[in-house]
Amino acid sequence: MEDVFAQGSKNFEQGQIVKGRIIEIRPKEVMVDIGYKSEGSIPANEFVDLEERKVGDEVDVLIEKLEDREGMVILSREKAEMQQNWDKILTICNEGGTIKGKVKAVVKGGLLVHIGVEAFLPASQVDISPPKNLNTFVGNVYEFKVVKINKERQNIVLSRRELIEQERIERRSKLLDEMTPGDIRKGTVKNITDFGAFIDLNGLDGLLHITDMSWGRINHPSEMVSIGQDIDVVVLDVNREKERVSLGLKQKFANPWENIDEKYPVGSSIKGKVVNLVPYGAFVELEPGVEGLVHVTELSWTKRIAKPSDVLKTGETIEAVVLGINQEEQKISLGVRQLEVNPWDEALQKYPAGTQVRGKIRNLTSYGAFVELEDGLDGMIHVSDISWTRKINHPSEVLKKGEEVDAVVLEIDRENQRISMGIKQLSEDPWEHIDNFYKVGDLVTGQVTKLASFGAFIGLEHDIDGLVHISQVSEDRIDKIKNVLKVGEEVTARVIKIDSGERRIGLSIKAANYSQEQLQAEQAALDSLKPGEDLVALSHAFDTMEDEEPEDEEESSN
Repeated sequence: MEDVFAQGSKNFEQGQIVKGRIIEIRPKEVMVDIGYKSEGSIPANEFVDLEERKVGDEVDVLIEKLEDREGMVILSREKAEMQQNWDKILTICNEGGTIKGKVKAVVKGGLLVHIGVEAFLPASQVDISPPKNLNTFVGNVYEFKVVKINKERQNIVLSRRELIEQERIERRSKLLDEMTPGDIRKGTVKNITDFGAFIDLNGLDGLLHITDMSWGRINHPSEMVSIGQDIDVVVLDVNREKERVSLGLKQKFANPWENIDEKYPVGSSIKGKVVNLVPYGAFVELEPGVEGLVHVTELSWTKRIAKPSDVLKTGETIEAVVLGINQEEQKISLGVRQLEVNPWDEALQKYPAGTQVRGKIRNLTSYGAFVELEDGLDGMIHVSDISWTRKINHPSEVLKKGEEVDAVVLEIDRENQRISMGIKQLSEDPWEHIDNFYKVGDLVTGQVTKLASFGAFIGLEHDIDGLVHISQVSEDRIDKIKNVLKVGEEVTARVIKIDSGERRIGLSIKAANYSQEQLQAEQAALDSLKPGEDLVALSHAFDTMEDEEPEDEEESSN
């Protein structure tokens, strides 16, 4: 106290640095006795080490005002330090050293830091990544590096980022030296991409590839990790030259594909959950990390399923049979239809060739009719197996969807799951005995069934059609057949040609009253027709007759 009283006899001036003793520490201010007639006040935030201070400690202070309105002495510890510390700061700056300081406030472009004097910390130098909220740093004490100083202006620029980067470089180098494959390390998810996630291993970034996240199938890394998440990862590979580290997550657990053929032997029945439906099949999870595929063709023996979602739902549990395992490619083939008896195995016994059956027409196509023999089992009657004698362009000419028909089983193709059937095979082929029914020279009566540009078809007995060429209708020249004949009209004609090979009968209306000599001449004339006009060459004429005579087709359809 003698020193204080001795100091009291001195003259005190504004801007003077004096020594004082702390007499009281309050929440917002510190009371200091400098030996003046009144006590002095210092804002508490000027003490970087306030928690370490106690009553009786001696401090250097600068007198800002000897007496305010309340008679108090206004003091500043920071300004005293500022004047005392400039030489110290210059030394640190020149040596590239570091200094501890307390963040005081947020200012334009960065932070104001007290390091004995006031210094500026740019926002870009606060951390490795620019912080979103600078206010979170206010009041905290950090180590800084002095990067720029201007003594004349008394400006100092600091960097915290450089120290952090240096620390990271040192840590990274140390980690690379220490780290070996198989290590389990703690890390934080730093960034997520489509192909994986980057993990911060406390100064060293490692890549966790999407294929090393799970033994099972995932669509995106975000299904497994999130930014900021703390996780334990396995070191898979360390490239010290390129400073790259490959990490794994699934390697922390046993590979579920080991001994997979023992757990799920081929032919065994399993239960699993449908986890994904795609156009070609359904993925079924047997256990975490193990999925099998039920191909769309393995869902039913008989039903043609367009897409798996027609019969399955994501999340449902189903039973299936293991069809095959490829451990190397981690693939398991499953089947659902194998849980039931293959009806095509029974079809060989139930419907051998020659069996007469009855069924309902389920569908008509341009090439035939599908007949349902039993639930899920169809047979097909080809358009060529409907009639021995008639040229049928479409099954709908004689068959209707929904009607029941009798047919004969012709062949069963188990491998391709097809049953061929025929209607005409229920009766004998009249062409086998055509000579007993018709001979050249016979007079016949029938109705016009179809008209074409080249002539008309006449329906005869035994469900046989005869063809009257346009040249055989009249002695006069005819430009269009529809001008002289109508569908449904009854006509009398003479048989002038029979071709059993092509199953064709040639008729002549104009020869109905011919003598034998005239008939032979007319037949010779027919035989001399060009190949394109020959009776035999007209076997496919009806395939194009609609294009040639649209009006005739309209008439023939009525």
